[in-house]
Amino acid sequence: MAGDSRVLMDHNMEIGVTPAQVKKLPKHLREPQISTERTHLISEPVKKPRQRYVQKDGKCNVHHGNVQETYRYLSDLFTTLVDLRWRFSLLIFTLVYVVNWLFFGFLWWLIALVRGDLVHGDEEGWTPCVENLNSFVSAFLFSIETETTIGYGYRVITERCPEGIVLLLVQAILGSIVNAIMVGCMFVKISQPKNRAETLMFSTNAVISVRDNKMCLMFRVGDLRNSHIVEASIRAKLIRSQQTKEGEFIPLNQTDINIGFDTGDDRLFLVSPLIISHEINEKSPFWEMSMAQMEKEEFEIVVILEGMVEATGMTCQARSSYLDTEVLWGYRFTPVLSLEKGFYEVDYNNFHEVYETNTPVCSAKEQATKLRDEPLLPQLPLLSPEPKTQTFDPLDCLSELNPLSQDEKMEERDSSDRGENNGLAAALEEPPIAD
Repeated sequence: MAGDSRVLMDHNMEIGVTPAQVKKLPKHLREPQISTERTHLISEPVKKPRQRYVQKDGKCNVHHGNVQETYRYLSDLFTTLVDLRWRFSLLIFTLVYVVNWLFFGFLWWLIALVRGDLVHGDEEGWTPCVENLNSFVSAFLFSIETETTIGYGYRVITERCPEGIVLLLVQAILGSIVNAIMVGCMFVKISQPKNRAETLMFSTNAVISVRDNKMCLMFRVGDLRNSHIVEASIRAKLIRSQQTKEGEFIPLNQTDINIGFDTGDDRLFLVSPLIISHEINEKSPFWEMSMAQMEKEEFEIVVILEGMVEATGMTCQARSSYLDTEVLWGYRFTPVLSLEKGFYEVDYNNFHEVYETNTPVCSAKEQATKLRDEPLLPQLPLLSPEPKTQTFDPLDCLSELNPLSQDEKMEERDSSDRGENNGLAAALEEPPIAD
């Protein structure tokens, strides 16, 4: 039976019939079949795209639901107003002023109604609280003129209306407070450094390659403006679900990625685009991760660039992220800086460009082990049946201090030998001394 089923499967492959197991796959997991002369090659299902924790533009993809204590937002009303979207901020800005004018216009109309100015305002000898105020519309216009200090001169308060004088003082004070709050909110919202982060760039992909015989994870950052970011610093987080040894599941666990905190390399002078490097060592979360294993992992790298805006002095933060599919193994970034006549030029057309380079597919741990063991092989002594003995020659030590050629050494040794022979011959030829 097993042989028949295998033959049937081979027959189906030859005539282009897809097996039944592949037909049961969802539609979005099927890939178009690549036909050949004899068979149809069936590709494996595509890896399902992972939900981002932080978007490419820096927005956090987190929504807060079932918040019971909503009063906490009102305790910090100013920040709540600043954090609102522009459409809601403009709506609240308009409503606050209109409601304030209507409220005080109603009070001015109520005073005129109680005093009888609406009935007797046209009679001679009658002194109203506010001249030429004879309806609610005129009271509303007088409220706007009072709070905005327009002063057309047609409607004016008289000195015989003490309640009107008190109301004028209250409206002037409250109007100033409302102006301070609303104008302050709009100013802070307009001058928020979020817009400054729009000109801070992150490379589309991160890469892994070898630098100085060490595996490194790298990405590139740049600033498009001529006004620089002061005290710029950068940090990175690895977002990955984790299960502890006790069996506890921690979703979206955050792990620090060292990009130079201990050496000071995380503090940047961001005048031209820089390549930020993370050395994959024993403390790195990628230490035991090879190329094949990285393709199976699901993680996200969040990078955060912070600094002060040179023009305003306000703190600015720019964020981006790299999914596991956006980390390219065996690539490097294309250079973007070139030396021109009198200046350096940055070509932002190549900012996101990468090129392939020779990189080991094994993990950094395995690569470090190979580099540690390979230099030991040439130093192993060769086995010899007759080991050579070395004699100490003072001339060799002198030759290290004053190196001579081989001929000079031979001449020196010959001259010394001749000197010794001549001395011995002279001693033999001397006549004996008589007593």
